[in-house]
Amino acid sequence: MAKPYIPRFILASLCMLIVGAMQAALPLISRPAIDKIFVSKDLASLKWIPLAIVGIFLLKGLATYGQVVLMNSVGLRVVTDLRNRLYDCIQRQSLAFFTEHPTGVLMSRITNDVLAVQAATSEAVTALVKDSFTLICLIGVIFYTDWKLALIGMIVFPLTIYPISRLGKKMRKVTTSSQVTMGTLNSLLQETIAGTRIVKAFGMEKYEGGRFNAESERLFKFSMKQVTINAISSPLMEFLGGLGIAAVIFYGGYNVLKGYSTPGTFFSFIAALLMLYEPIKRLTNVNNTINQGIAGGERIFSIIDRVPDIQDKPGAGKLPPIKEGIDIQNVTFRYEEKPVLKNINLSIKAGEVVAFVGMSGGGKTSLVNLIPRFYDVSDGRILIDGHDIRSVTLQSLRSRIAIVTQQTILFNDTVKNNIAYGDIQRTDEDIFNAAKAANAHDFIMNLPEGYDSNIGELGTKISGGEKQRISIARALLKDAPILILDEATSSLDTEAEIEVQGALDNLMKGRTTLVIAHRLSTIRNADRIIALVNGMIVEEGNHEALMAKKGEYYRLYNLQFKDEGNGNDRLAKDLE
Repeated sequence: MAKPYIPRFILASLCMLIVGAMQAALPLISRPAIDKIFVSKDLASLKWIPLAIVGIFLLKGLATYGQVVLMNSVGLRVVTDLRNRLYDCIQRQSLAFFTEHPTGVLMSRITNDVLAVQAATSEAVTALVKDSFTLICLIGVIFYTDWKLALIGMIVFPLTIYPISRLGKKMRKVTTSSQVTMGTLNSLLQETIAGTRIVKAFGMEKYEGGRFNAESERLFKFSMKQVTINAISSPLMEFLGGLGIAAVIFYGGYNVLKGYSTPGTFFSFIAALLMLYEPIKRLTNVNNTINQGIAGGERIFSIIDRVPDIQDKPGAGKLPPIKEGIDIQNVTFRYEEKPVLKNINLSIKAGEVVAFVGMSGGGKTSLVNLIPRFYDVSDGRILIDGHDIRSVTLQSLRSRIAIVTQQTILFNDTVKNNIAYGDIQRTDEDIFNAAKAANAHDFIMNLPEGYDSNIGELGTKISGGEKQRISIARALLKDAPILILDEATSSLDTEAEIEVQGALDNLMKGRTTLVIAHRLSTIRNADRIIALVNGMIVEEGNHEALMAKKGEYYRLYNLQFKDEGNGNDRLAKDLE
């Protein structure tokens, strides 16, 4: 993912090379400073050495600024691309994916896991490259100054390989556990905030607080393990480094006392050696940061690498305008190996209104969810005007379908933008006409800012019936030839249902409509009613025919209205 930014990375690396070289130049210049100025008392050296030091620090400062800006721009750009790619991959997944992965866990992947990768790319890679250059330059200096002392000073480095490797592996394991716990914590947070009304209604604040505190405590423990691993790395390196420095001082001091070396050479070497341990110590911490980033990256790419269950086939074409209708042929659908629909055969003509009834779990919603390919059939096929829906693009298929559900999903935006969702280029006049047809225009105009009023998260600032009419206006504006109504009025009171039912009647005109009805009285005028039991069609016909048949539909109708006597008496009341 960093490939597009390689030129910028190369330029940053050049800056880091300059930083490393200038860092190494400081101990080199200390040798003539001590020997020429303080020992030999050379006046000429006193003139040029301070100027050289100023030049070294100036060049180092400019190069440091360049590498920080360039490397962070590369790191942040890669992380931004990664976050966008992860979000796009999540959006392309099927409904089954979202059933398996709670919202809070997915949010944690986009936020916390990406932050771990950001630290690895922006900070760790910068430190890795810069400190590696500095390390190479300083090693060159100490070997150039005194190769025997260099070998003594370097002998401790092999001792650090094993503990650093072990600490890195442990850090990756702890980070993975920490990120999993953070995902669970986010999931709990999302659920309890979204369901705060239920939490309060059942007096479960203390219980939910206990659940949250337990996960928060787990996260604290994992975080402390990370702190402990990071904390032990630096002291370990300092101790091992101290052993090397002690050996160097003993051997180097002995050589100076015996006259085998000059004080300038020795102090130049010591300065370089002390500088050498600092980048090594930082590289030890970088190892931990990189392992944290790898742990986050593994969780991110487990989603990015996942092939969506529902996607366009190679060479898929666009679905042409619908003229004939929908054919469901020998369709079987299994969810997690459990059969939900069994050998469904059904033809729906263009412009026909077909209602699906049955007890909860009978397969009604599963059947209509197969039409827009929210799920794919396990066996059989679904045709629209003779085209297998798996052979056309998802975009063209779903552009032909409008959906109004019981659970109205609106966004924290204006009324206008919610109605225009899916086609934001539509004119204000189109939006107003759709709202009028949905019986929503009057109540919208009474809002504080009319169509520019913000309706809050999930439409919390308006009533259930008003939310449903906005969602109907949205479907009207889409003007799709196929309409799916999934219990669109079941959660409304009688007055709101009358308003919404009138809007639905306008929406259904001239459209092929599939209706799932909770209140059976609302589907009396459907062209056909399909009764489903245990995932199979057991009967079909219009209301009068099925009532006369006295089968499953008759049983359901009377079961629903048994507290008010005969179902036909209740039907008469509904019609009034």
